[in-house]
Amino acid sequence: MSKRVVMIVTLALLLSNAMNGLDSTIISTALPAIISDLHGLQLMGWIVAVFLLGGAVTTPLWSKLGERIGNKRAYQISTSIFVLGALLEGLAPNIIFLIIARTIMGIGSGGMTAIPYIIYAEIYKDPIKRGKVFGYVTASFSTAAIIGPLVGGFIVDNFGWHWVFYINIPIGLASMAIIQLLYRAPKVTATTAKVDYWGAGLLAGGLVSLLVAIEMIGKLSGLAVGLILVLSVALLAALVRVERTAADPIVPLRLFKNRYLVAAFGMFFLIYGFFVGFNVYVPMWAQGLLGTTAVIGGVTQIPGSITNFMGAQWSSRLERKWSTRTVVMIGFVGMLLACGVLALAGVQTNYWLLLVAGALQGAGIGICFTVLQVSVQQQAAHRDVPIATSFSLLVRMLGQTFMASIYSIVLNHALTAGIGQTNGQVTLTMMNKLSDANSAKNLPTALLPTMRMILHTGLHHIMGLALCLLVLGVAIDIWWFRAPQPRAHRFRLPRFSHHLN
Repeated sequence: MSKRVVMIVTLALLLSNAMNGLDSTIISTALPAIISDLHGLQLMGWIVAVFLLGGAVTTPLWSKLGERIGNKRAYQISTSIFVLGALLEGLAPNIIFLIIARTIMGIGSGGMTAIPYIIYAEIYKDPIKRGKVFGYVTASFSTAAIIGPLVGGFIVDNFGWHWVFYINIPIGLASMAIIQLLYRAPKVTATTAKVDYWGAGLLAGGLVSLLVAIEMIGKLSGLAVGLILVLSVALLAALVRVERTAADPIVPLRLFKNRYLVAAFGMFFLIYGFFVGFNVYVPMWAQGLLGTTAVIGGVTQIPGSITNFMGAQWSSRLERKWSTRTVVMIGFVGMLLACGVLALAGVQTNYWLLLVAGALQGAGIGICFTVLQVSVQQQAAHRDVPIATSFSLLVRMLGQTFMASIYSIVLNHALTAGIGQTNGQVTLTMMNKLSDANSAKNLPTALLPTMRMILHTGLHHIMGLALCLLVLGVAIDIWWFRAPQPRAHRFRLPRFSHHLN
């Protein structure tokens, strides 16, 4: 392909990342209205978690499918599923239908997110140029994330939340058309290795069981939750055993022999576990506690979207002066400040404080993501670049998936305890309405301070838990983030490899 065509193909692939950025901020902006309309506050964690879990479980599968039918066709199939899910979400008449549609959309998102990174490795052989493309990936996500709250808030306030999901449909179709017309995919190498169906099934079953166990805490008896956890552990243990003998394992265990990769995967999990709490609950903080509209609540995501891109650009400059571990630590400092501010903030915190916190977390994540993602590809063996890439995406999504569920449990516990102390004056239905400015106008004015205090307690606990994740991430960076000596068959970026230790 010519340079011009490569650029156009890259832009088409960046649209997939933009769709994920658009969806992440639109859903955060629209969630209060969705919850109020469909009465889904207690199922809020599922709305976020099933989308992320659908992507997480299928990410390694999409990678393997791309190896067999070609990444071009795999990308188009995954984008088609994503678009279908968006259509069904817009048509959702109730919360259960919406959750099912989010699951379908998440399955498509798994391939639509992972496969472009593999295609970038195909069309950008120079790791330095590939690193710059990852900066563009961050830019596309950030730009869409900036537009998302404004567009999403405007649509919610004027047309209703159903319409926010339809935006992805024309973007997805345009991306698929460009890839079909212009991308000349390399010839698929024939493989005689059997598809690791057992590994795929055990991975999906184990992760789904674990998510269900977490979500059912407080809803089922302790014995029932314990049995589901035992099932999850058994399935994941069986996965390890199967992967040891599989000809083409869905998750090669050799990845975990590399201390550096394990540390990077762990930090990805913790960083994005923090991110989902910030991304989902800060707009709720603005709307539920400060009484802002959906647009103003969504604007809290804009500073982070801008600084996310800036952080990705700064990372390469920072690495010229400091080691990779130090640069990652700088990113953690930004996130710690953001989370610490909200963990200490009161009910009447100023709106500008939310914006400052958003800017700090965006810069921190932008720095860490770029450095860790390129470094994972650099340190993985050449044959493992696709699977290491998809696995890094898997752990990012798992961090968001499971922490979204845990945050939901924390919030539900705080709501239940707070409502119980009001002697029936406040109900869960009233708390559902509090999260949306339009419906909150109909609530008893005298009870608003009490209701906001209950919501604040839940949000305060969520930010405290997110802060603990970041502290653990710092510990991994300090004591575990050490790379092995580079080998000749590995891709190496000079600006990364000589600084890792």
